[in-house]
Amino acid sequence: MSELYEVPETPRMTRAVQWLLALNIGVYFLQLTLFGPTAIYSALELDPARFPSAWWTVLTYMFVHAWLAHLAFNMLTLWMFGPRLEQVWGTRSFVQFYLWCGLGGAVAHLIFAQHSAVIGASGAISGLLVAYALRWPDEEVFVFGVIPMKSRWLIAAMIGMNIIFALSPGSRIDWTAHVGGMTFGWIFLKLSSLGGLTRVKGWVSAAPEESEDMPRAVPRNRSPLRDQERGVDEVVARSNAVVLRESKPLQHVPKQESPKEYAARVNRVLDKISQQGIDSLSRDERRLLEEMSRKLRRE
Repeated sequence: MSELYEVPETPRMTRAVQWLLALNIGVYFLQLTLFGPTAIYSALELDPARFPSAWWTVLTYMFVHAWLAHLAFNMLTLWMFGPRLEQVWGTRSFVQFYLWCGLGGAVAHLIFAQHSAVIGASGAISGLLVAYALRWPDEEVFVFGVIPMKSRWLIAAMIGMNIIFALSPGSRIDWTAHVGGMTFGWIFLKLSSLGGLTRVKGWVSAAPEESEDMPRAVPRNRSPLRDQERGVDEVVARSNAVVLRESKPLQHVPKQESPKEYAARVNRVLDKISQQGIDSLSRDERRLLEEMSRKLRRE
């Protein structure tokens, strides 16, 4: 795990998001140049009339787009909200969640819209929006770079407009895939919080997870509204179990402090992060938290 304060507040481009952008844009480029739309659609679109013989299309359909605005909207949304989720969850869990939501869009289309074929990443993207809104509902984002708005309201507006446009007469947008992606995303997160699905363990867990790839949340009923980056989550989840082991002396406890006094000082810092955010810490408090983080990584 990287140092606790090396994680930027606004994540840079992450690996899975970068590859997803490249794959979607690459398929669209091939569609316009070498192969043409007809050949790409025939090979990759999800058509209920050809399912299940063309079983692979439940995944490939989400990498094909009908027109430039279709591609641009989905990729812009992925670029805006994807890196933060991937940074917190890890690349493997992020990719699993993305494909799972895309699969949800495919299932909804096969059940409710059997009259036509479907393409586009909107089902997977809709699931990402739900996850972001649930993870950071009160985080302030800027619409068009200037208008501040809480993420829950921005994402609710985007989803609402998406469905309204999809239901409008003559719309070429398949709203069932969007709803399917959102529903599957919610199921994924709900089962994670309840401890279901062995391979989806972990957003809300009383015991700390050893894998850095899985989603984490703050234990002890702390509010996720002020949740910070992955390092803080791990410190909060494991600190009490470590610092109170009096039978195993802490290497970083000052000589004038007992283990219980040191534990109390760490807990005060963690409580401050939970209530006021990590930016509220003083230099000494940050140094103490970094020291504790190094201790946890050696455990």
